[in-house]
Amino acid sequence: MAHVALQCDNRDLMTQPYSTLALAEPLKRAVADMGYENMTPIQAQAIPVVLTGKDVMGAAQTGTGKTAAFSLPLLQRLLKHENSSASPARHPVRALVLLPTRELADQVAQQVALYAKYTKLRSTVVFGGMDMKPQTLELKKGVEVLVATPGRLLDHIEAKNAVLNQVEYVVLDEADRMLDIGFLPDLQRILSYLPKSRTTLLFSATFSPEIKRLAGSYLQDPVTIEVARPNETASTVEQRFLSANDDDKRRAIRQVIKQRELKQAFIFVNSKLGCARLARALERDGLRATALHGDKSQDERLKALEAFKSAEVDLLVCTDVAARGLDIKDVPAVFNYDVPFNAEDYVHRIGRTGRAGASGLAVTLVAGSDTRLVADIEKLIKKKIEIEAIEFEDERPRGRFNDGRRAWREEGEGGGAAPRPGRERGGYRHAPVVARDAFFDKPYEASGGSSGTASWEVAPKAAVARGSISANIKPKRKLAALFKAPQPLVEPQPQ
Repeated sequence: MAHVALQCDNRDLMTQPYSTLALAEPLKRAVADMGYENMTPIQAQAIPVVLTGKDVMGAAQTGTGKTAAFSLPLLQRLLKHENSSASPARHPVRALVLLPTRELADQVAQQVALYAKYTKLRSTVVFGGMDMKPQTLELKKGVEVLVATPGRLLDHIEAKNAVLNQVEYVVLDEADRMLDIGFLPDLQRILSYLPKSRTTLLFSATFSPEIKRLAGSYLQDPVTIEVARPNETASTVEQRFLSANDDDKRRAIRQVIKQRELKQAFIFVNSKLGCARLARALERDGLRATALHGDKSQDERLKALEAFKSAEVDLLVCTDVAARGLDIKDVPAVFNYDVPFNAEDYVHRIGRTGRAGASGLAVTLVAGSDTRLVADIEKLIKKKIEIEAIEFEDERPRGRFNDGRRAWREEGEGGGAAPRPGRERGGYRHAPVVARDAFFDKPYEASGGSSGTASWEVAPKAAVARGSISANIKPKRKLAALFKAPQPLVEPQPQ
């Protein structure tokens, strides 16, 4: 297996302009329209290799531009097939890009469409959670570049909507994530439909033993490109770990947002239910937040992402479905409301900020039960983690309050800035003390006599007279008859 080691400093690679690449004029125009000038390290290393048609294993920390690293050289090599024919037969699938999540597939498809906008190459995307009919219509028209998630692609293959016998290039992006969520059987089935002679590109943020085994099975003499130490976090991201129990985490987020004057942030949680609850709680706190998790429909997930991108909401509360590959520019901060169970997910989560050389802030809130998870992160990133204590500002309650006398008052009413009645430090108000009635402090006194003998202890007289019945059994009481007994007929006496 060939190996390309990065010998020069990453800053030297960042200075290499796109103009030095052997790209066609339509692709150069598209790159210029997107404002790209210099390549990132993974782009500078991978693009020239992919242009030669070799298989590639590319490893780079998240947020370094892997999409352009495989999209631009693929489009360059597919330009020989571009044509303006309306016949679907003239536009078979030539390149297949597989991704683990719907959001990432949609994002990559948008990027590919922007790169190819000045060419006659067609592209589309298929993923689950949406109606298959519009996707089928696009596939029937013919596309050269197909971006897909594995499950939905298999649906189209079985329905004979997608024919992959002319695929020349296949890309496995975020391959480690696809293995983590159990896509290996689907990947193996999809790859069995592809021609044996093809170029395979595998891109991942991390290189695990499983990834290397996958590469050994499906890549032919790949060139391995690593432009950063595996599992390394971006140096432009400031990482802070704050000690906070579950009850104080929301308050800690509000305080950091206020102190740092943050405009937007990702907030990651470990569960779908916790994600939805936290988003609702932050909205009650007066913050503009929305939730993104796997139980939402695809339409709801896309709307949530669009609202965050357009700054209609400030906080995107999400599970790890958004931890991989999502590229939203200029997000200044990431909060880990929950410490991730998988240490590698920490690297991907904080990679949502500090992208493309920008600075970012990553705040992880650590509860007492998170010690082992923090130790796993420390071992992975090979950095000593210092957990800081957070000092909360004295937050005075706002709005109306109950003064303890069943009366609601506005804050400051009847005393200006004086503290509320019964309000103690820490924000809790104790109930007012009311004088007790002395009647309830008296000892018990039997009513109706001073004998002190309970009524049930006195044997009924009738019961005592009857020796055959226990003295504790009360005799039957006589009850008035509801109906009179019929009187016997009196026969008339003879006269």
